[in-house]
Order: sequence, then C-alpha cells, then structure tokens
Amino acid sequence: MIIIGEWICGIIVLAGSLFTALSAFGLIRLPDVYLRSHAATKSATLGVLLVLTGAFLYFWLYLDHVSIKLLLGILFVFITGPVAGHLNGRAAYRSGVALWEQSVQDDLKKAHAKERAKTNM
Repeated sequence: MIIIGEWICGIIVLAGSLFTALSAFGLIRLPDVYLRSHAATKSATLGVLLVLTGAFLYFWLYLDHVSIKLLLGILFVFITGPVAGHLNGRAAYRSGVALWEQSVQDDLKKAHAKERAKTNM
C-alpha cells in the first residue's frame, strides 16, 4: 500500500511537471501575447496545482502532517493564476497590442469601441 501511494504522488507531481513544461513550450512557440497568456495561465496553473497537490498528499499520507502552507499555496494559485492571465490580456488589448495576423475573430472589438465612445463623451 505504501508503494502504491508513493507512485500516485509521484505521478501527480510528474504530470504537474509535464504541464508546466508544456506551458513553457507554449510561451516560446505561440505567436502573440494573447495566445501566450492563455498558455501561461491554463497549463502553468494546472501544473503548479498538480505539483502542490502531490506534495500535499505525500506529507499527509506518509508524514501525517497536514500542511496549511501547501493548502494556502494551492488556493492562492487557483485564484490568482487565471485572474492575472485575464488582466494581462485585457491590458494588452486596451493598450493596442495587435492580434496575430491569422486570427479570425475579434470578440472585443465592438465592446471596446462602445466603451471608448462612452469615455470620449
């Protein structure tokens, strides 16, 4: 039973490491700031959450220690990662960073034009 639990914790940490590496690959290979932000927030957040969860499970199951710091880290990353990615994308859009030339749809164009018209009145 002990070996199975260690393998499960190891697999969770390894999966988190792979998601984090995938995020780094996305940051290098994707063409614009919006796609890079997506890669950073989705896969990096999931990767960090899996690594912290694996560490939490290991401490809880094998050392009989419930780590509040790890729980707070999981909660903090879960809340702040997606919000930071959203705000980075929004700030880039509002400051006029162009979309990738092969983008087919700009969902914010009309809403942003309305907002600018309101503020210019």
